[in-house]
Amino acid sequence: MARAAKEQEGTRARGGGVAKVYEALKHDILDLVLAPGSALDETRIAERFGLSRTPIREALVRLAGEGLVETLPNRNTIVAPIDFSALPAHFDALTLMHRVTTRLAALRRTTKDLEEIRVHQAAFGKGVAAADAIGMSDANRDFHLAIARAGRNRYYTELFGRLLDEGRRLNRIYYASFDDHLPAEFVAEHEAIIQAIIDRDADRADSLGRAHAGQVVRQIQGFLASGVGGDVALGPVAEPTQPSLPA
Repeated sequence: MARAAKEQEGTRARGGGVAKVYEALKHDILDLVLAPGSALDETRIAERFGLSRTPIREALVRLAGEGLVETLPNRNTIVAPIDFSALPAHFDALTLMHRVTTRLAALRRTTKDLEEIRVHQAAFGKGVAAADAIGMSDANRDFHLAIARAGRNRYYTELFGRLLDEGRRLNRIYYASFDDHLPAEFVAEHEAIIQAIIDRDADRADSLGRAHAGQVVRQIQGFLASGVGGDVALGPVAEPTQPSLPA
């Protein structure tokens, strides 16, 4: 029994190590401390955290599942690059998902759904007040996914979740364009969306979802096109094109 207890203790310790490495690397990737395309050396990471390479590999597998790191054919691991050539398609799909999930939420939401949405909105408001970019990013993702779940279409929810995850570093650029001090009016945008869902006004929810996505897209495009945006390390840059937003 003592041996079994010791093995369980070792498993818990390793699990804790994996979680620690995962959270730290995820934070650094999302905050652009680790630039897109940069190498992730398992030995150096292991030395940084005082762990063996096994929990490091497990953490990297988790990050790969979220699209934040990539394993190359030579088995080296890098921070996933941002594919600028795919941004127009990404913005199109993101805008459409904002619209359709918000519309469906207005039609199908329950009281419990509204409670969950408000919890994440409160967390977003706290992140904005604290100028906490990672906190804002986490809460914003959870807020929009809660709205998607309220629409009762798991395919839309899964697609939206993937798009939001893929766009987390773009969100970091978005917040950086405001020096991490997001104007209060964008918290109010969320509140207006919530009110449309409460009122079951699908058309207004659709319109607000489109406007919300549109201002984010325009802000990111403007920041990247400016001299300030050019200072952010993002990896290989493709020629910029303008996305065609859905009518």
